[in-house]
Order: sequence, then C-alpha cells, then structure tokens
Amino acid sequence: MNRRLAAAGISGLLIASLTLAGCGQRSAEPTAGATQGGGKKIAKIGLIAPLSGGLSAMGAGMRNSVDLAVKQANESGAIPGWELQFVSEDDQASPDAGKNAATKLTGDKDVVGVVGPLNSSVGQAIQPIFESAGIALVSPANTNPSLTKGADLANPKRAYTTYFRTCTTDDVQGPFAAKYLLDQGIKQVATINDKKAYGQGLASAFATAFKASGGDVVGEETINPDDKDFSAVISKVKAAGPAAVYYGGEYPQAGPLSQQMKAAGLNVPLMGGDGIFDPAFIELAGATSNGDLATSVGAPAESLASAKAFLDAYGKGGYKESYGAYGMYSYDAAQSIIEALKVSLKDAKDATSARKGTVEALGKVSFNGASGAVAFNEFGDSKARVLTVYKVEGGAWKADKTEDFK
Repeated sequence: MNRRLAAAGISGLLIASLTLAGCGQRSAEPTAGATQGGGKKIAKIGLIAPLSGGLSAMGAGMRNSVDLAVKQANESGAIPGWELQFVSEDDQASPDAGKNAATKLTGDKDVVGVVGPLNSSVGQAIQPIFESAGIALVSPANTNPSLTKGADLANPKRAYTTYFRTCTTDDVQGPFAAKYLLDQGIKQVATINDKKAYGQGLASAFATAFKASGGDVVGEETINPDDKDFSAVISKVKAAGPAAVYYGGEYPQAGPLSQQMKAAGLNVPLMGGDGIFDPAFIELAGATSNGDLATSVGAPAESLASAKAFLDAYGKGGYKESYGAYGMYSYDAAQSIIEALKVSLKDAKDATSARKGTVEALGKVSFNGASGAVAFNEFGDSKARVLTVYKVEGGAWKADKTEDFK
C-alpha cells in the first residue's frame, strides 16, 4: 500500500501532484517506453498493480517507477546483448483480477521478473501462480508478514521461494505505531479493521504490541470494505472511551470513517498504516482530519540522499502522476530484478531458461537503492526496518518521526 514524501513535510509540488493523482482518475500510460532493436534478445519485467479504481493513484506511481528503471537499464546497457521490455497489468486491487493478470504474465515466455502487487490480499492470490512458473515476484508494498513467513508466525517457514519484497512488514509497522502512541501518553485505543488480509494483519499486530507494552485495547471492531455508513461501529467505539482509534485498512474507507467519527463527537486521532498514507485520505476525511496519523515504510524520499537521483530522473521523465507512496520502493524492486538479471541472463539462451537463475540471484542481491541498502533475508523480506510516522497538519501529511525500528 503496498504505498511511499516529505522532508519535515511533503513538498508543495509533491502535494499538488499527489492530490491530482489521488482523485481516482484512470492513470495515463508512462511516457517512457521500452524499445526493441539491434538484434538483441528480449527479456520482460512485468508489473501487477491497481491501475484503475480507488487505489489507482498508488498504482500509477508504481508503474511509472518500474518503467523508469527499465528505461535506464536499456540506456546504460546494463545487460549486454539484451533488451528489457516493460509490461503492466491492472489488478484493480482485486485478488481475482490479480490472478488473471498473473496468469497472463506467466504465460509470456519473455517475462523473467515482476514487480507488485500493492495489496497483500492480491499477493496471497498470485504467489502460487508465480511459484509454479518459477518467476520472481518482488512487491514494494505487501506488508502482511504471512506472505513470507507463513500463517504460523511463531514458527516461520518460507512458503514461496519466488516471492520477495522491498518494504518492511506489519509485524514491524504495527508495533512501531503502538510505541508511538504510548510515547505520546495515549494508553487506551480501539481498533477497527476492514476484514481484508492487510487490514486484519496490521490491526492485530498493533493490538498485540500495544497490549504487551502496557496499553489497553478497549474495543476491537470490524467494517466491510464496501461500507459507507460507519455510524454503528462508531457508536460502539465511542462508548468505550478510547483516546485514539487505530484503523487497519485503506484510505477509501479510512477517510470517511475519520470524518464520521468527528461528526459523531468522537474527537480523537485516527491512526492507520501505509494504506491510508495518501492525500486522498485527507480529501475524504476533510478539515477535521488534522491530527490524524499514519505510518509508512521507509523515510520520506526527499529526506534521503540516496533518493535524489531517482527523484531527479522521475521529474525529468514526463510522467503525469506522482511516484506516490510506493514509487521509490517499486523502483528499487525493479532494480533488484535487474541486478539479478545481470547474473542470470549473462549466458542464457532465452528469457524462459533464465527464470530459475533470476530467482536464485535475486536472493543474493545487495546494492544501494533509492531507499537505501537493498537486500533480502532468508524469507525474502527486506532487511531494512525504517519507518516514519506522518501527521495531518494544515491539510497535508507532515513527517513527524522516522526511526530504524528494532
């Protein structure tokens, strides 16, 4: 979600572009297109992301960032004798649509690696498809820990050898949020989640850590992803007297939930994860969202020296949409595949025969990406654990605290 925007706050230019992208408009195609020629062999890097629907603002930033990485690899001749091509598929933030997209990409003999998806629920649906095809899948945004460690987190076991991710996970993000609220003196919190894999997992990780550190979870409620009227659940939560509400889910529901909370007299901060960290949340929540909070993976791109080259190149790329919450991590995901391809394609006769070698090489990559050092552990998770808390101030997300969370 998934996902990340500001140095001591989001820059005015970025706010404007993100706001435009967050209006739910269908994303335009990237301006940077892969080319074929010179008798080079072809290998394709794919993308699966929501390119239509309510989360398309995030999806467009992911698509454009992967497109940029592929274009730069071709321009620099990163892989001698090979031309990389970029193909993208719309998963509509839906597991079923994701399966169709995955089936289409895995059926293409030239595809050797794929970036995506945004949603953990889509990730769960498509992991087996890519595993069967032996194609590497690198998500910049899936944060549910079970995707890499299995359902029994107490006894983690990697289920899919082809799956990796460049973002950190909810078993880090939830406790990070819990610690932040406790440090602010907030001891009583109610949780609400949208029953989806991402929302449930995040709210559960938050509640477990909050209670373990002395906090009191005074209520644990759920909504349906297509709900519009949250009055019933707000009444229950308000009666429990929380000092904050922690929401596991995404901004299309979180924004109206915050607005309706305040209208009902529940004037406490709503906090969520990277799924609500988007300007569209503030648009939906309205002026009373000032003081609401979100965590997101990594540090604000504008605060990182390592991200400067990416930001400059993206700005010059002519893309209509912002790179958004997950662009930097999508760029690094694509770069990790390209680093692996430098090994696997070197002596390969074609793309299909390089798939196994690409997965093997991917697990060993180690390089300095836009987000910082990029490498994967034994489960395929990013070794980085940097997170940031953002607060709504003056109608915009402002970075409040960045930490390498241990």
